[in-house]
Amino acid sequence: MSVLVVGSIGLDTVKTPVAEHADLLGGSASYAAVSASFFSSVNLVGIVGEDFPKPHVDFFDSRKIDLCGLQIVPGKTFRWSGEYHTDLNTRSTRSIEFNVFEHFTPTLPANYSGTQYVLLANIAPSLQSHVLDQMTQPRFVIADTMDLWINIAKDDLLALLKRVDMLILNDGEARQLTGENSLIKAGKEIRKLGPKYVAIKKGEHGCLLFGENEFFSCGAFPLEDIHDPTGAGDTFAGGLAGYLASLNHTEVTFQTLRKAVVYGSVLASYNVEAFSLERMRSLTAADIEHRFNTLLAASHFGETH
Repeated sequence: MSVLVVGSIGLDTVKTPVAEHADLLGGSASYAAVSASFFSSVNLVGIVGEDFPKPHVDFFDSRKIDLCGLQIVPGKTFRWSGEYHTDLNTRSTRSIEFNVFEHFTPTLPANYSGTQYVLLANIAPSLQSHVLDQMTQPRFVIADTMDLWINIAKDDLLALLKRVDMLILNDGEARQLTGENSLIKAGKEIRKLGPKYVAIKKGEHGCLLFGENEFFSCGAFPLEDIHDPTGAGDTFAGGLAGYLASLNHTEVTFQTLRKAVVYGSVLASYNVEAFSLERMRSLTAADIEHRFNTLLAASHFGETH
């Protein structure tokens, strides 16, 4: 089955203690779609300007990502510039140019409306709801969010949460949304807002997964060298969604989600090994399975099937 991925597509300038690069392929939908494509076909919805480099479009195409939902309009593509500090856990945004993304309204091609698995990558919750308004009974809906929407669009976000099966957010956002310092309490409180499952990302410390009276903690794969953390969370979400779609008609359960979380963590661990999506160009299925089995053994949680 396919995954519908809706979100931002942009051009990034990223500076880390390692190096600085400009005009990189970026955006939440870019990372999520490429990651998901390692497991399933992807229908991508986003917007770019006429300046969007053709090699980036070709890269999407090489991953067999359907681009019927990619809007290419007059104007400039969304641009973001950021700098990561020494520990790579904190970053400063140097500039944002929304450009054509400022007036983006996701419009689904007719053949996308029946997509069974939906990943609403990080865009305004009102736009995420607008996407769901165009869907016909999706099997499983995942939403990602960020601190900005909790601050300025909380009512829209709360309305969205009643319509999704799973919410993905980071530890700071979970605390911000619930007012709970304990992530265990935060995860349980978020489930009460609507989603059946909640995944709380903790960066280099892994991920927490919550279900109904069920809990799973997945560690992050230990890396000696991290070149660019940009898009790690989106890559995680895409890998998770793509794996679920690859199961075809298998019911999504807490057990399958545990395995999906590990796959998402593996994809994210590879992505941070190079700037932008460059590491994903050479990544193979064998690489993914090797690291998955290594992380699985290190987690000591037994059978996941």
